[in-house]
Amino acid sequence: MTRSLSFLLLMLSVLNTPSAKAQVSQIFYSEPEKEDGRRTNFEIIGKLNGNYLVFKNNNSNNAISVYDSTMKETQRVPMTFMPDRYINVDFVTYSDYCLLIYEYQKKGIVHAAAARIGPDGQLIGKPSELDTTLVGFASNNKIYTLIVSEDKQRIMLFKINSHDPKNFMFTTFLYDSELKLIDRHRIYLPMEDKNELFTEFLVDNQGTFVFAKYLRSGSNDYVSRVSVVTKGPTADTFCIRDIGAGDRILDEIKIKVDNNNNRYIISGFYYKQRRGNIEGLYTVLWDKATNSREMEKVTVFSDELRALAKSTDATVRTAFNDFFIRHIVTKRDGGYLLVSESQYTTSRGSMFNRWDYMNPVYGYGPGFYSPYYSPYYNPWARNYGAYATRFHAENIMVLSFDRDGNLQWSNVIPKSQFDDESDNLISTELVNTGGELHFLFNLYERRNMLLNDQSVSPEGRITRYPTLHNLDRGYDFMPRYGKQVSSWESVIPCLYRNYLCFAKVDF
Repeated sequence: MTRSLSFLLLMLSVLNTPSAKAQVSQIFYSEPEKEDGRRTNFEIIGKLNGNYLVFKNNNSNNAISVYDSTMKETQRVPMTFMPDRYINVDFVTYSDYCLLIYEYQKKGIVHAAAARIGPDGQLIGKPSELDTTLVGFASNNKIYTLIVSEDKQRIMLFKINSHDPKNFMFTTFLYDSELKLIDRHRIYLPMEDKNELFTEFLVDNQGTFVFAKYLRSGSNDYVSRVSVVTKGPTADTFCIRDIGAGDRILDEIKIKVDNNNNRYIISGFYYKQRRGNIEGLYTVLWDKATNSREMEKVTVFSDELRALAKSTDATVRTAFNDFFIRHIVTKRDGGYLLVSESQYTTSRGSMFNRWDYMNPVYGYGPGFYSPYYSPYYNPWARNYGAYATRFHAENIMVLSFDRDGNLQWSNVIPKSQFDDESDNLISTELVNTGGELHFLFNLYERRNMLLNDQSVSPEGRITRYPTLHNLDRGYDFMPRYGKQVSSWESVIPCLYRNYLCFAKVDF
């Protein structure tokens, strides 16, 4: 499921001035619906003209539920124009309408189509077809990927044909906010090694397509030879530049667009030796105008930070071995925040190390059954084999950097979460209220799982707010799938006696 971070990317310049603290003031729950259960696929669309829209799929039934400000369902609108079975859906939400981009297969052809939906959940006008792909066989593999700029004025749809493993063919479609086509191109990207992978794909506010390509060793171990790949709004070729990391042993690579400062932030943990301990953070600040490295920074984690961040079973030296970068949040002045979380699995009969856990989430590579590459991660479809798996999500580390990549402050939010067979109820949602960054997550208190709210101030101070009110109704929150829908509101899915419901959290 695609999760938009647009509200998490609100300009953090407001964090540089004193601001009143915000904490959860009220929670509203939707009523359980007999149609909606654990098997329901859903997508939180957002807030449109005061209504809160959620897309739901149950087998061949597709519908949009419309909720009012108290999460009372005012109507459930069947999406009769959609096929009974679809491959994927994405939504781009504006203040008074949203764009639904959906993918489905009919016979041997995969279709990408679009529809406009109003605040009442009703179709506006008629759906339109964006593109088709001949595959010649029945498949549920996702072919098309949708990415949206931070200001939502540029929308890109693309697909990748990996039939030739040495030369991937990209077909890109760039649209404006009204889905008017700006540019369409078919471009080849040379792949020098079968173990080359991609980071997440991004499009900036000017319509530049950007991602990083990197080589991971044959044993799915460390990262080397990282390149920035860009395509201008109307360019007909890719521009590929090595970031200049040399022989550094790097971990997962994250890339972030800094639209206000016309640059990209490329960051990842690094090691001193293969399969060693994580030593610190390696960051490259990439200038978009010159398409070259503006600055390189190495942040070594101190023993004090290691002692603060380590989980119960970790040592000071191994403190960061289970940490993954979750968010990079930019500031208007060129600084940025990096948020990482400790995540790992344990299992009876098998142990999963960092590289096993990381690959399904961060490794983007060609699909097995289709010549079309599928950069798609479905958290509901994780499969770690026949062993009983326990998922863990522990401490959160927040690092603040200035414009030049120098560390300003660091802090850790301590927590310990686990669940068996599923990670739906663990991890966090990040909510940006302007004056603080809030982290919402479940913790057991007196044998009850309760939603907690802890925040980070502009100076790095951690505030743990009192246990949230209105939590005694038997609802189990899934904050990792929550979505911030305004500067003071978030909608979080939850389970109530095996029924899928939704809670609106007001700050």
